Amino acid sequence: MERGRMSIGILTSGGDCPGLNAAIRGVAKAASGEYGMRVIGIANGYRGLIEGEARVLEAADFSGILTRGGTILGSSREKPFHDEGDQTDAELGQSKPELIIENYRRLGLDCLVAIGGNGTQSTAHLLSLAGLNVVGLPKTIDNDIAGTDVTFGFHSAVDIATEAIDRLHSTAHSHNRVMVIELMGHKAGWLALFAGVAGGGDVILIPELPYRRESVAETLRARERAGKPFSIVVVAEGALSAEEAALDKKERRKRRAAMSWPSIGYRIGAEIAGDTGMETRVTVLGYLQRGGTPSPYDRLLATGFGAQAARMIAAGEFGKMVAMRNGEIVPVPLSEVADRTRKVPPGNPTLSTARLVGVGFGD
Repeated sequence: MERGRMSIGILTSGGDCPGLNAAIRGVAKAASGEYGMRVIGIANGYRGLIEGEARVLEAADFSGILTRGGTILGSSREKPFHDEGDQTDAELGQSKPELIIENYRRLGLDCLVAIGGNGTQSTAHLLSLAGLNVVGLPKTIDNDIAGTDVTFGFHSAVDIATEAIDRLHSTAHSHNRVMVIELMGHKAGWLALFAGVAGGGDVILIPELPYRRESVAETLRARERAGKPFSIVVVAEGALSAEEAALDKKERRKRRAAMSWPSIGYRIGAEIAGDTGMETRVTVLGYLQRGGTPSPYDRLLATGFGAQAARMIAAGEFGKMVAMRNGEIVPVPLSEVADRTRKVPPGNPTLSTARLVGVGFGD
């Protein structure tokens, strides 16, 4: 490393989503071109930092990747602080966090840029408390990271999910069926809400609003009585019934495990068919929501987040995450982000709009 020249590491952690490469490019181009920093790519998320898998990124590595899906660095769901007693090297007897700190120093890093979701940012905060210089970038299709109004990857997923709902409409109408489409969103229903409203969903079920079977059934019956014998039901994977919401997490998991349905969408489809007698079909969109080319909005957002990260590093603003607040890209302390989930609030404008146009939420 050249004397006096800053050196930064970049990793992508957690599930893939559209815009990761755009964010890597934004950080790398601004850091190397504007600030003269050396950029080191770390393979496979925090696992790569534990195992010391890293290489210097040259301009050719981050050229032409703006529109590419996935991540050129690879990813993993490694959580190094999950079990601090987990020894990854029996001979050295070092824990995962200790190995991360050792490799951070061995690589001569002045800062680590951690691109990822809730778990990634929580780990980034703990590494910051351990003495490392860290800057976080928020990505997730779930849009559920605290401290930011939006995450990159979300708008691309909304586009994909909305197109899927649009396509299901024609089949629902042609066959007078209820079409249930299950979308991602384990703890928060942003994706199901936005795609459901954009796609004209008739019922939208999200984790924040536990549903009652009879309420869902009555919404569908009311449509049938109004001469609309077909319906679209959009379900977030974390949706739960009012009965489940009254249980503690352990009991809820036990109850879910005892059920024969592969996922919540299939269970709700069976409930609707049983409660209404309507012909019902289920589609689980799955990983299609996370793959492929990022939308123009996400390319812009990820690039802006990446450039801001480089500015923060140059200014010595560490222990923070890049965020969008009130239309401006700003730094927020990782302490305000770690171990928190941004959920859909009761007064959310999109939620209120959906209710006004007659969308049922089963509550």
